[in-house]
Amino acid sequence: MSLEPLVSGLYLATLSALGLFGLHRVWMIVLFRWRERGELGAPFTTWPAVTVQLPLYDERTVAARLVRAVGALDYPRDRLEIQVLDDSNDETRAIVDAEVRELCRRGLDAKVVRRSGRAGFKAGALAHGQALACGELVAVFDADFVPRPDFLRRLVPAFRDKRIGMVQARWEHKNRDENLFTRAQATLLDGHFVIENTVRFDHGLFFNFNGTAGIWRRAAIESAGGWQHDTLTEDLDLSYRAQLAGWRFVYAPHVTAPAEVPVELGAFQSQQHRWAKGSVQVARKLGRRIARARLPLRIKLEAFAHLARNTGHPLVVLLALLLPIVPTEGAHVSTGWNLAAFIVTTLSVIVFYDRGQRALGRSLRARLFDVTAAMALGIGMCIAQTRAVLSGLLQGTGEFVRTPKRGDAPAAARYRALLASWPWLELLFAAWFAWGLVRALQAELWGSLPFLALFFAGFAWVVILSLRERAGLRDEPSPAEERKEDAGVLAGEGSLG
Repeated sequence: MSLEPLVSGLYLATLSALGLFGLHRVWMIVLFRWRERGELGAPFTTWPAVTVQLPLYDERTVAARLVRAVGALDYPRDRLEIQVLDDSNDETRAIVDAEVRELCRRGLDAKVVRRSGRAGFKAGALAHGQALACGELVAVFDADFVPRPDFLRRLVPAFRDKRIGMVQARWEHKNRDENLFTRAQATLLDGHFVIENTVRFDHGLFFNFNGTAGIWRRAAIESAGGWQHDTLTEDLDLSYRAQLAGWRFVYAPHVTAPAEVPVELGAFQSQQHRWAKGSVQVARKLGRRIARARLPLRIKLEAFAHLARNTGHPLVVLLALLLPIVPTEGAHVSTGWNLAAFIVTTLSVIVFYDRGQRALGRSLRARLFDVTAAMALGIGMCIAQTRAVLSGLLQGTGEFVRTPKRGDAPAAARYRALLASWPWLELLFAAWFAWGLVRALQAELWGSLPFLALFFAGFAWVVILSLRERAGLRDEPSPAEERKEDAGVLAGEGSLG
């Protein structure tokens, strides 16, 4: 019995499903407008009180830099409160205490808030801090961010409109040009921050607080049910609940906050796993509520497209299984259909990420490398992300695994890197595409070579990064040794109220 009908049918069905994601990207590109934007409103005569929350957990490499940057914010001191929500178990505690004492010495209202446990992870820390906070507005910065002094003064005027519940700034990438891996990550993130957030805001669609570099109206948090920790993406969850409750959000792409992207594959995999699994959890949690809400159909459709975006990863895995055999095993797929599928599924990705990079003023040469690298990295990550999507469909929240940050610390002070998962499947897929390339060359199927080469490069890149990181970690201290060292540092440490 010939497998040709089965292979052709699966191939066409997979491309059709991926084509829906491609059409969504085309729609975003058509609507996208990058332009100069004015200030968000006139300055206040009497500025509203702002609490800046800094949730930390074992961040010795970046904690001091963050606290100092927040201490340099240009905002009336009598209207500014700084909370360092420190759940750390290592020498971060001593670093934080010293930095906060310095802020207090300079006359700032700064305090360290510690809990007896880490219940609820980041969401639990934010909720605990909010119960003690004085501000009408609440700004949040993750450990690796370095806000500029004018951050609050530029965003707070948006809250003159009492309907505004949250204002989000755009992320910048401090280490974007460190290597091709960081450039690829930055390009992927820019697709979200430059194009997606802009289009959603400009056209009155739901978009989300991105966990950091944004400001909330405290009343919006409370009326939406507060920070909850039954998903791994508490920011996405609260954002949708607040907008369903009627609050409006503002996106300010002209205001940026620098941060770093992960420099190790293991850290990147952990971050992406949390985001992908959490988005599926939020879709499970709020899907029916969104469907039943009294909202225009276009807002509901975009909300579902947003929350379901990671379901494309299993489709890419299925496509990866089929792609090497479709052109070489005689599966019947018309040239016209293949061309249409290429335009919708592949060309749309290229144009999407290239448009984001052009908006930021990246050169043609840089875009050529960055967009290709971003596509390859996205393909190489599809197996790990499929695991995250499937995990998100199961009951239970899972553990919030923090992403280690390098910061400006010397190598000796850095945390042991998270190990990337053993790349057995990625290695098999790389070998599968190497075989497909050979077969396509033998059959002189030149049109298939770019696709096969891109998939091969993506899986091979993840394999190389993973094995290289594992080899580089052989001489590093074990987690047990690190805990022993941390315990010695923590002996006799106090905390500030």
